[in-house]
Amino acid sequence: MTFDPGMPLVPEVALFGLMVLVLLVGLLRRPATDPGSPIPDPGPSSAIGWLTLIGLALAFGLTLLAREGATLFSGSFVNDSLAIFSKKLFIAAAALSVLASLTLRQRSFNRRAAEYHFVLIASVLGMLVLASARDLILLFVSFELMSIPLYVLTGFVKRDDAAPEAALKFFLVGTASSAVIVYGISFIIGVTGSTELSAIPVALAASDPIMMLGMTLLLAGLGFKIAAFPFHMWAPDAYEAASTPFVAWLAVAPKAAGFIAIIRLYVEGVGAATLVWMPVVAAVAGMTIITGNLMAIPQHNIKRLLAYSGIAHIGYMLVGLAALTSNGIAMVLFYLVAYLFGNMGAFFVVEAVARSEDSEEIDAYKGLAQRSPLLALAMLIFLLSLGGIPFVAGFWAKLYVFLAAIDRGMYGLVFLGAVLTVVALYYYLLVARRMYIEAPVRSGRIQVPPLLGLAILICLLGVVGMGAWPRPWVDATQRAAASVFAAPSASTR
Repeated sequence: MTFDPGMPLVPEVALFGLMVLVLLVGLLRRPATDPGSPIPDPGPSSAIGWLTLIGLALAFGLTLLAREGATLFSGSFVNDSLAIFSKKLFIAAAALSVLASLTLRQRSFNRRAAEYHFVLIASVLGMLVLASARDLILLFVSFELMSIPLYVLTGFVKRDDAAPEAALKFFLVGTASSAVIVYGISFIIGVTGSTELSAIPVALAASDPIMMLGMTLLLAGLGFKIAAFPFHMWAPDAYEAASTPFVAWLAVAPKAAGFIAIIRLYVEGVGAATLVWMPVVAAVAGMTIITGNLMAIPQHNIKRLLAYSGIAHIGYMLVGLAALTSNGIAMVLFYLVAYLFGNMGAFFVVEAVARSEDSEEIDAYKGLAQRSPLLALAMLIFLLSLGGIPFVAGFWAKLYVFLAAIDRGMYGLVFLGAVLTVVALYYYLLVARRMYIEAPVRSGRIQVPPLLGLAILICLLGVVGMGAWPRPWVDATQRAAASVFAAPSASTR
């Protein structure tokens, strides 16, 4: 047998190997004062961080070589365009987070860097498997492999009083949602007698009430994973307590994984019964948009504001999903990429300001434009992208999902989304007002570590590049969405 880098599971195996390597290096590392150490500690967690970053870069390269259409395990694991696109997004987001975290200097992080990166890679591995899963059991196992590390990473800085509490709340709600998913899966398997997604359309066509109950429970469980209303309660506390580079990734990648699972189950998986779920998804989208935007207005902590803002963005993505068309799914994927650059960039700026000011309050941004004009400009562009102002990535993302919904006649939902977009601009511009109009409380330039500055620059280039030239990204997302509707279970639509 010869090695083929385009085979399925190659990026996953590479990530698993990276996990083992990071664990071994962490076990061998000792303080530099220990003369018996095989690998002396070069200082703060940089060695393991760089090892993880290089490994993620190699895994991303392997996704570029992946061969579309290849399957394993009798079709339970597939490398279609959607899976390959999703894996690129997951790994890119993780790499940006690791790049920013290379500048962290907390003692606990430095001492347990191997644990941090090991658990992070495990979560990314779960996402990669989930993206290719066409089997209910494989889907659930990969979801748990993704989710359990998130609870650990949320409370990683244990000496911070807020972190263990937020992690416990995240864990309790997360385990409850997992139980709901398991109940839903058990009903589906009981009716269909199979764990394959291809068995779902036949049972739904028979209008079996147990089958409908199972699919409803499964959708509720997945709603938690993406922080949709009314399952959004964990997000603000988790965002506020966890380390900011991790939160930047938490706000993007797990939610993207949740959307991929929903697309697999409720677009590709259910066949002609897809339209049954349109009113449900539309109602959840509307309530999520309202809740996220209105709850963001009174916030004084910038990370909590971005948390509620993120909930609202989940609602906008659900608008595209509610259209249940190839174009609607493509625009959801486009929105996820635009959200990756805009949201992660904003969190990286938050990290830079918090280090200098020792505060995550919005008032810490007073006079930022006078002290660090480039940093203020970057934050302004990220906020404008999240707000949907022309012509940055976020503008096209919202426009495209609205157009997809209009094509399905969902005028009321689009009108609601447009009105709440104006509300979102209000609280984004409150931050901009502090940066550009209000006088600074302190003097002196804010020092941004070079690697953190590089992460901000990459996100900035992504936001501006997608805004100036969205066509390549639209084409890529349309190819990924087309693979969903070309699947056998979707062919009847």
